[in-house]
Amino acid sequence: MKTIRLALALVALSLAPALAHENHAHETFSAGEPGNPKRPARTIEIVMNEMDYTPARIEVKRGEQIRFVLRNVGKEDHEFLLATPKENLAHAEVMKKHPHMEHDDPNGVRLAPSRTAEILWKFTKAGTFEFSCLIPDHRDYGMVGHVTVK
Repeated sequence: MKTIRLALALVALSLAPALAHENHAHETFSAGEPGNPKRPARTIEIVMNEMDYTPARIEVKRGEQIRFVLRNVGKEDHEFLLATPKENLAHAEVMKKHPHMEHDDPNGVRLAPSRTAEILWKFTKAGTFEFSCLIPDHRDYGMVGHVTVK
């Protein structure tokens, strides 16, 4: 009986990572949800530099889909992570312990110098959200932007 329980426990543990990855698509985000590439989107280009974003303030309508084109024109790696200030502050603490962490989330990306990436995002909730660079010290030096969803 113990052998059967042990075998079942091992099977469950081996399936957990696969099931967790499968559920990644159903994850919820505070600032909305990943966009649908088959739907129209307004493009907003954001330039990342030491230590700022241009533009740093954006207004969108609730339900609007935005294609963020992110360009790192700086000399260091930079990030764009869209969330609430509270979530980004908590994530920044984790980044202090793991500064080279790579993001595998649809609401964030890390870019090396001279690189470009896109994030397609649908803003489903009204409020003010932020995008920030969570590489240690970058947010503290002012690398924060805001999205107001009306």
